[in-house]
Amino acid sequence: MKIAEVLKAKPEGGVITITPDAGVRELIALLAEHNVGALIVSADGETVDGIVSERDVVRHLHHDGTVINNTVGAIMTDVVETCAPTDTLDDLMEIMTRRRFRHVPVVRDGKLVGIVSIGDVVKHKLSQLQFERDQLDSYVHQGGH
Repeated sequence: MKIAEVLKAKPEGGVITITPDAGVRELIALLAEHNVGALIVSADGETVDGIVSERDVVRHLHHDGTVINNTVGAIMTDVVETCAPTDTLDDLMEIMTRRRFRHVPVVRDGKLVGIVSIGDVVKHKLSQLQFERDQLDSYVHQGGH
């Protein structure tokens, strides 16, 4: 399965982004409003400048209680692993597992076209396994013909 298929099945239309100069309070509000764990940081809404997650907020909060008054740019990860719509789900799973990422932006020709979360990966893997199980079940009950 290709990443493009995973994106097609997602309910939301676009990718939610936040600018690097936005405040951490705004970030928290957007994460809560959209019920997501990370946002792509982008000055123009098309290029990936970074990624920022709930974990980033919590880690910084642990060291500095005033992080809430800071900007997204101060806490974001600016070296971002991305994938392409033509990449396979299995390849992305391997990257997410090995690098311990929960969110990977999807980029085509340098432009942001989506984001895939670990939840998306699990959902598609489960439906794939269910389909395979149903196929095997059907095969077995038809006597193997």
